[in-house]
Amino acid sequence: MKHSPQFLKLVSEAKTRVKETNVADVKQRIESGEKFLLVDVREDNEWANGHLPGAVHMGRGIIERDIETKVPETATKIVLYCGGGFRSALVADNLQKMGYTNAESMDGGWRGWTEAGLPTEKD
Repeated sequence: MKHSPQFLKLVSEAKTRVKETNVADVKQRIESGEKFLLVDVREDNEWANGHLPGAVHMGRGIIERDIETKVPETATKIVLYCGGGFRSALVADNLQKMGYTNAESMDGGWRGWTEAGLPTEKD
């Protein structure tokens, strides 16, 4: 997908402020039993087509509105992912502004996960 220059600038700026992880790290953390909330921030139709096992869905359009009721504890470890790692970086940046101190964006996102042949699920 070709992204517009201003969107890429926005993402690039957000990535300077957020903690990023990657597909291999998240896989290892899941396998080791680390406790964190895995959040898919993609659109509803993307979620319906498949998602990472154990993930919850809070789309980019509503997560800032709903996060405080779904995850009231701002120190909760949260790993966010989207299609490739751009939208999740923007969400992580916004969550940090809202006081969430352990929000990370998974670089590579859904595409990186599926390209690595890792398991997915559908509801």
